[in-house]
Amino acid sequence: MSTVHVDGDAFVVEAEDLARGFGVDAAEVIQALRDGIVTSRCEKGIDEHDGRHRLIFSHKGRVLRLTVDDAGRILSRAVFAPPPAAPPKPGCPRG
Repeated sequence: MSTVHVDGDAFVVEAEDLARGFGVDAAEVIQALRDGIVTSRCEKGIDEHDGRHRLIFSHKGRVLRLTVDDAGRILSRAVFAPPPAAPPKPGCPRG
């Protein structure tokens, strides 16, 4: 995996690339996307990070983070478990 497709102001990552990152097959990723089980977000860099974007995908307790440039070149890739949720503050109701 070395590039992400740029479509206007959107980024397109192939299901096979996500599957590799999560250690599952592409069909599972496609179904998880349809079911809303895979979540994603994009963060745009500012100041010294201008021209960079973080594409973050979550699936089954794992996070895949791709840092890409404006052309879609992958600058870094990381797979990790998300940090644990912070405990509720005293006096705050539990959700």
